[in-house]
Amino acid sequence: MGTEMKKVDAVIVGFGWAGSIMAKELTEAGLNVVALERGPHRDTYPDGAYPQVIDELTYNIRKKLFQDLSKSTVTIRHNSAQTAQPYRQLAAFLPGTGTGGAGLHWSGVHFRVDPIELRMRSHYEERYGKKFIPEGMTIQDFGVTYEELEPFFDKAEKVFGTSGSEWRVRGKVVGQGKGNPFAPDRSQPFPLPAQKRTFSAQMFAQAAESVGYHPYDLPSANTSGPYTNTYGAQMGPCNFCGYCSGYACYMYSKASPNVNVLPALRQEAGFELRENSNVMRVNLTADKKRATGVTYVDALGRQIEQQADLVILSAFQFHNVHLMLLSGIGKPYDPVTNEGVVGRNFAYQNISTIKAFFDKSVFTNNFIGAGGAGVGVDDFNADNFDHGKYGFVGGSPFWVNQAGVKPISGLPTPPGTPGWGSKWKAAVADHYTHHVSMDAHGAHQSYRSNYLDLDPTYKDAFGQPLLRMTFDWQENDIKMSQFMHGRMHKIAEAMNPMTISGSPKMPGTHFDTTVYQTTHMNGGAIMGDDPKTSALNRYLQSWDVPNVFVPGASAFPQGLGYNPTGLVAALTYWSAKAIRERYLKEPGPLVQA
Repeated sequence: MGTEMKKVDAVIVGFGWAGSIMAKELTEAGLNVVALERGPHRDTYPDGAYPQVIDELTYNIRKKLFQDLSKSTVTIRHNSAQTAQPYRQLAAFLPGTGTGGAGLHWSGVHFRVDPIELRMRSHYEERYGKKFIPEGMTIQDFGVTYEELEPFFDKAEKVFGTSGSEWRVRGKVVGQGKGNPFAPDRSQPFPLPAQKRTFSAQMFAQAAESVGYHPYDLPSANTSGPYTNTYGAQMGPCNFCGYCSGYACYMYSKASPNVNVLPALRQEAGFELRENSNVMRVNLTADKKRATGVTYVDALGRQIEQQADLVILSAFQFHNVHLMLLSGIGKPYDPVTNEGVVGRNFAYQNISTIKAFFDKSVFTNNFIGAGGAGVGVDDFNADNFDHGKYGFVGGSPFWVNQAGVKPISGLPTPPGTPGWGSKWKAAVADHYTHHVSMDAHGAHQSYRSNYLDLDPTYKDAFGQPLLRMTFDWQENDIKMSQFMHGRMHKIAEAMNPMTISGSPKMPGTHFDTTVYQTTHMNGGAIMGDDPKTSALNRYLQSWDVPNVFVPGASAFPQGLGYNPTGLVAALTYWSAKAIRERYLKEPGPLVQA
């Protein structure tokens, strides 16, 4: 038995976007809240102080802001017949640690969601028939609609200081030329106008239009001008320094929990943030029907028990799932029987990249940039085109998102260039500011064979089983990658480059842990309408332990075409409103199973 701390109304596990939003909402409701963050204290100052912060060796190469894999990691295998091995070197995905979590090091691409992706299974069955969804694909509806979430998307954008070009506001088209014609209706314009388009984004927009697509400004949580958010937190205008993803923003221009929420929370007498606090488990009553709090290990290695009436698991996607499995909250998923819910529907992102190389007359100035700035095309996202004749589920936005090409880690060279030596150096010099990179940011679907459970062999620094990730690309992913790559290739060709590099996934392609893709992990503790196929109800409340709520991308039943952060924020505000207006008045299940 460890040290017992004074009981609080709510304990929050993980202080990224979901945790900080929940902390603000619950302290506003008058609750005493303790937030536990397992990483160290971080903030814009001193962590983001200029010029030390634009140190590529420290941040991009040594990955200072990311999870310490020597203490805790995941094990990975392609299928259940293999033995999983630990993920020992940060590469394919980069979970954050410390104050702000991944919300400190993210890039700032701040989308909403395409409404059909919230009702994926229903939509596909209605439009294409039940047989169109492949055997073994386990996509589901979220259980909440875009119309229900729209006010919370709007609220999050006002907190984040999001820059963008709207298309339709309250039913009226206002954004021809710069907005996204496929975007759903909005109740309000973006808080700030879109960021200026880099030259590569201008080239992409022109080429996309020439082949009949509909380019638009990416919504960006990098400010296009000075901004004061709804909590009174101030932001400065982005200067396109190119150091967003993997860095703390020294300009206070990139939205983060540290810049946009924590300054307001510090004014709340009922809030306490404890860093270097590694939560081991949620403590439950003997009948496992109620959480009594959490046990964590502090910076000195002491076991601490924090009692609370309400437990919020708002850590990174797979940490939420890990904690639920370690704590015995919900039935673990079994892929053989397709029963159980915790670990089910793990999904990722289906990325394809093309690089176009130009002669020295075309200057793309790739060293400048901003994490969320760019131009996108949604003609093949979600279900904006007829999938019927192509035989795959899911869509993909295409975009040029020039975030600043780094002088160590970002040195693209055309096909056929040697990997080192004088010819490699010459190719780097020839192409560093004469290329354009574009991505198909594909939605990844969930499958029966991709799931999370506890590893039977490997343990973390605290002696607890690591989380095991069983994951590989499926036939649907290969088909979609090839289709999207071909459609995006048309844009690259229309730019008239000297050469084009990049290829789609091919049959037999396996998930490669050594190459960065995204940190957009989804599922494992998913929301839905049926406790047999979801761990959480539509308010992100555990079906089994009703005083536990689990916001984050772990709640997504499958991946999105867009980046997940905007939907994570909106769902967290949606859940918090249900806690404040309903749960606190009458604690218990908000949805009857």
